[in-house]
Amino acid sequence: MSPFDHGVFTISLDFELIWGTVDKAGTAFEQACIIERDQVIDRLLDLFARHDISATWCILGHLFLDRCRAVDGVKHPEITRPNHNWVSGDWFASDPASDEQHAPAFYGRSLIQRIRTAKPRQEIGSHSFSHVIFGDPGCSRATADSELRECVRLAKEEGIELRSFAYPRNVVGHLDGLREHGFVCYRGEEPHWYERRRLPRPVKRLAHLADVTMAATPPVVVPERNANGVWNVAGSMIYFPRHGVRKWVPMSVRVRRAIKGLDRAAAEKKIFHLWFHPTNLAFDPDAMFDGLEQIAMHASRLRERGSLQVMTMEEAATAAERGSRSPLLRSSDAVQNTADGNENL
Repeated sequence: MSPFDHGVFTISLDFELIWGTVDKAGTAFEQACIIERDQVIDRLLDLFARHDISATWCILGHLFLDRCRAVDGVKHPEITRPNHNWVSGDWFASDPASDEQHAPAFYGRSLIQRIRTAKPRQEIGSHSFSHVIFGDPGCSRATADSELRECVRLAKEEGIELRSFAYPRNVVGHLDGLREHGFVCYRGEEPHWYERRRLPRPVKRLAHLADVTMAATPPVVVPERNANGVWNVAGSMIYFPRHGVRKWVPMSVRVRRAIKGLDRAAAEKKIFHLWFHPTNLAFDPDAMFDGLEQIAMHASRLRERGSLQVMTMEEAATAAERGSRSPLLRSSDAVQNTADGNENL
């Protein structure tokens, strides 16, 4: 049973600049970060203002900084290093230990100020401090706690209370830590059949590609509370970028899938949760923004008819909490941790 009286449209963004692709550093990603800073953020905020959309910006903790320096030769000694098997050397080796002016791909305080003062209000959540993969065996509880603790501390200095969390690469882990650090919800993986099974990653990618190319209707969701008391506001669809093989997928397919998701959410009184990275819009930005505009316009029409409302992740979790007194509201006592997020098609 859904706790909602209408369908719900939720947008969450993983705002990380270069941090999520620092291991793939190259001209394309560096240029994308420049475009993201110079164009994408303001265009997104303008689009949200035109359509009265409050989104959830899950922001990497390091972006709260305008500068950082090594302490006795150690960068960010407050962070317990992960032991990811694909990393050689110090986890912060790529951190320039500089400032926003000279290394703008690594810092984002000025951008956060734009987001937090935007109208309508935008929720600011967390995306970890340095893009550690929480669900990977190399991320210890000590590492997760140090990342969360630093994110909460930096946000608090700005008068921000973090309530929503998006896991780097959608790989869930250390859920009990979220609750202890004050988070009430997170974005879980999209509930596709192929994500729920232990299939090889190439098989999952092929299944996802089939869904996309056929413009299959994405899932709609109801928040689920796990045994740790944290609500899973699962994703429905990633608005993926136009680079690599994905540039050959027509924009019309992206838009058509999202519209199907919105219509399904309105019909079933559930959430259509669209998510993406702002960097996604830096590859062919005019086409990407045109597609997002069409999606937002359709959501606006549904809202005008009284069949849809817009909610942030925190608002959706709060509504589910209010409705959780009903024995018919689903709850999940376990969340499958997987190292196979669906972030990259």
